[in-house]
Amino acid sequence: MENIKKVLTKNPKVKPDQKHLGFGDYFTDHMFIMDYTEGKGWHDPRIVPYAPLSIDPAAMVLHYGQAIFEGMKAYHTEDGRVLLFRPRKNMERVNISNDRLCIPQIDVDYCVECIKELIKVEKDWIPTEPGTSLYIRPFIIATDPHLGVRPANTYQFIVILSPVGAYYKEGINPVKIYVEPFYVRAVKGGIGFAKTPGNYAASLKAQVEAKEKGYTQVLWLDGVEKKYIEEVGTMNVFFVIGDEVLTPSLEGSILAGITRMSTIELLKSLGLKVTERRITIQEIIDANKNGTLKEAFGTGTAAVISPIGELYMDGTVIPINEGKIGPLSKKIYDTITGIQSGKIEDTFHWTTLVE
Repeated sequence: MENIKKVLTKNPKVKPDQKHLGFGDYFTDHMFIMDYTEGKGWHDPRIVPYAPLSIDPAAMVLHYGQAIFEGMKAYHTEDGRVLLFRPRKNMERVNISNDRLCIPQIDVDYCVECIKELIKVEKDWIPTEPGTSLYIRPFIIATDPHLGVRPANTYQFIVILSPVGAYYKEGINPVKIYVEPFYVRAVKGGIGFAKTPGNYAASLKAQVEAKEKGYTQVLWLDGVEKKYIEEVGTMNVFFVIGDEVLTPSLEGSILAGITRMSTIELLKSLGLKVTERRITIQEIIDANKNGTLKEAFGTGTAAVISPIGELYMDGTVIPINEGKIGPLSKKIYDTITGIQSGKIEDTFHWTTLVE
């Protein structure tokens, strides 16, 4: 593969206050771009100053939505190292999304190295305050100037970086989730398992209505019977019922989360029973009524672990663990974030050293 060309900015930005980062509001000085041309493959990898993209008004991504993206993070350790969390899994998932959207495959290992090179250039942007990190957003867009429904012939692979704090304003405190009774996001055979913008566009209407009712996010049910739990808008979801941890099985309509995968591996290493299967919302309601529902939490790159303190469905409020974070949620959060930040030994070999 080609060497990465580097053009550094002559006008570096003023870095934001690390204590008030929010999420996704600030962007670093540089970005990575690589082009794809049919017959030539991926080419011209480069790190350039962060700037608006120049694309044709007829670029196919704008009209037919052929695009995918990923989300990952870089962490500053107390001893000065920079760590990535399972970056190869994210790049492997890029290719799963690419395949579904008819986008050319990337070289997984090369793209991990490209991201590492970009982070080295932007190392000073990685925040060091507790609970902060450098969010990494790789994405691919179709750039052909063409009006007509077909896969594009040209693409751009782009990576931008953003110093971030907690994704939810609640932080590690439990969030309130609205169970969506009417709208559907995805069905088996569709694009629900791919990380593509269309999935998120489909979720916005319900999310707006949930927010108006005072809820942080939406819990989606299956698109056919509307009774099986799928995922929260930005997270996979887990329930602790009795001595068992349940999470919806991957059946083609929900995202195979990297944090979900890591949580399952961690729970099994602790000797806990973890079951991946179809779960009805009625089962959760019944478990809450009979006292066996102990905890619920979401998992995702942005929030890592987000305890769920309340579900709302059809006028019924389902309080979970008295609206408090549960011991298992806390254990998972502390362990994964401890590994990510280098405070806990990485016996799973999940982290990758940038430098």
